[in-house]
Amino acid sequence: MDSPTHRPRPAVHTLRLRFLLVAPVLLALVTGYLLVLHSDTNTYMLYSQCHARARLPWLSHIPLLGSPACFLVSFFQEAVASVRAFGLVAVILSFVAALLTVSTVEAARICNSPSVLIAYPTGPWLVFNLIGGAIVWQLVILPAFFHRSREIIAARRQGAPQLPSGPADPTFGEAMRHLAQVAETVAIPVAVAIGYVVPSLLMLVLDHPVAVMVWLFFPVWVSLVRQAVRRLVLLARDGWQSSLHLESSRLALLGVYAVPIVCSVLAQAHFIWTLTQPDDRREMTRSTLKFIAIDAFFVGLTVWYWILVEAGWRVALVMVGASLVLGPGAGICIGWIYREQTVDPDRSVTVVAVGARRDSDDADPSEETPLLR
Repeated sequence: MDSPTHRPRPAVHTLRLRFLLVAPVLLALVTGYLLVLHSDTNTYMLYSQCHARARLPWLSHIPLLGSPACFLVSFFQEAVASVRAFGLVAVILSFVAALLTVSTVEAARICNSPSVLIAYPTGPWLVFNLIGGAIVWQLVILPAFFHRSREIIAARRQGAPQLPSGPADPTFGEAMRHLAQVAETVAIPVAVAIGYVVPSLLMLVLDHPVAVMVWLFFPVWVSLVRQAVRRLVLLARDGWQSSLHLESSRLALLGVYAVPIVCSVLAQAHFIWTLTQPDDRREMTRSTLKFIAIDAFFVGLTVWYWILVEAGWRVALVMVGASLVLGPGAGICIGWIYREQTVDPDRSVTVVAVGARRDSDDADPSEETPLLR
């Protein structure tokens, strides 16, 4: 493996933000084009039935929101209405579980607290699930992470913990990649399990409109459960208010990522089994699955680009390899764990803690100077 001195820095260090965002914008355009291209009369008929109040009357008769709500619920209900569809949607849902875990972990890190879109992911996730799909990742979530990374890099190159806009930022210390509280190592996996995995299983197994409706609002459930569990843990263990570098604790790391990895492996195995069975998908199920599959593929491609830009091609390759063997959800988690060992806001600049001042006779930092502890 290359030494740190000769290892090339990922693109996030060398390219300006506007250049980093070219690929996500192009991906958003291609995603929109393909979704329109693959739309068919089945989709229009589904909305027409809801608009005419002929489908799910208890929901479609609600003023203003009834028709779109009925369509959304019916869309996902049709998408899981067969054994083959169950297998494919399970893989996609486990992939989303991994993304949800990753984004929640990043929201809990000290360095991301100044970014509203990163630190409070419930809103973006709701828009993603209810309206925007992959385009939300391409035009909102990914740019927010790139912008924050460039802020950190710019501040470090200035040699002081300052945001480009001016005020001091307390998140550029040595613990910047730490979780704000140890309690998050319990709150995050419990929130994902109860707030997301349980509603997903109910939707898959029951195939009922009420189960689908509950699942649609999983970002809210995850947020509420995370807050409740975190408070309970802090009441039980006052010492867990301190910060923690997640990747330095194998037990905590396993606990946080175990849920999406197990879900991914099980879903991948089940999907492979469904391929040995007769294809029982109806025409409407095929139409809805096509939309979901296209959207999930471009979310995955967007996340792969994110990994490539911030951690380099080795981590991106690890993610792809793990995804092929263990499922895309496990691939995301394994890639993210490996990413943390390689991602570095800037290897050529030392961290300056808040309030600390460098003496004029201090030696210049070298490539061997550690940034994160």
